[in-house]
Amino acid sequence: MRLILAPMEGVLDHLMRDLLTRLNPFDLCLTEFIRVVDMRLPPRVFYRLCPELRQGCRTPAGTPVRIQLLGQDPDWLAENAAQACALGAGGIDLNFGCPAKTVNKHKGGAALLDNSELLYRIARAVRAAVPAALPVSAKIRLGVDERDSYLTNSLALAEGGISELAVHARSKRDGYRPPAHWPLVAEIRQALQIPVVVNGEIWNADQAAAARAQSRCQDIMLGRGALALPNLAATIKSGVAPMSWPAVVQLLLDYSGLEIGGDKGVYYPNRIKQWLSYLKLYYPQAQALFGQIRTLKQTRDIRQTLALL
Repeated sequence: MRLILAPMEGVLDHLMRDLLTRLNPFDLCLTEFIRVVDMRLPPRVFYRLCPELRQGCRTPAGTPVRIQLLGQDPDWLAENAAQACALGAGGIDLNFGCPAKTVNKHKGGAALLDNSELLYRIARAVRAAVPAALPVSAKIRLGVDERDSYLTNSLALAEGGISELAVHARSKRDGYRPPAHWPLVAEIRQALQIPVVVNGEIWNADQAAAARAQSRCQDIMLGRGALALPNLAATIKSGVAPMSWPAVVQLLLDYSGLEIGGDKGVYYPNRIKQWLSYLKLYYPQAQALFGQIRTLKQTRDIRQTLALL
């Protein structure tokens, strides 16, 4: 079984990847998406969203990182995939799963799921541009408004040459509302000869087991669950106990150190509040802590509050 840390734009940046891969036996991380429109992006864009390029495209804990691209033009996606690989990327992932309105209105992410021919052309172009030894993966949802295009789209991407496929087991219209439809992923798994990864509504080890059983997939992608329970991957793969609240508080302090020492220290107050919005899904204490720091705007004040817990 492989465990993959999902890409979550504005959330799972390189600092969070660093923190979570130190805690968990993840096998792979994906970057936040790099948006491709109509140009070859300069190297600084890739280094900004994937500073791990400077260290063999791995987190400090040694977990491989794959660069994710989002766009709709096959040629420009291929051009930028080649650019990323020239900079040291260990592989490319294609985003056809993002349900955000700001992305979809520009025909990106899950909005492309109503055009299987375009998915095929993108996959074929990117696969041709990426060195054969490196993987090209993709992430999709089950459809746009309905859960009805997953087989057509999966087969198109596989025919285009992708190496593996991650499936968020909901449609774009479903958003993140439960349930995730894991049994539909089993139909994809049966139809394809490449690895299929199940994603969606996995918050604990029992749900991970259920997702694997119902989807018939060996591998799992974790997103929001990995933020709600910071050692979720370890509970799934190694059977360790869920992290205690005192340990989470220490983790929040450790995270503040990364943010202050890194290039995003100015954003720490907003980031810690954002993370608490996920943590409260597992830890009731996180809601009370959020109330304590909700109005605080300075990192030092938030750190002082955490230190007193």
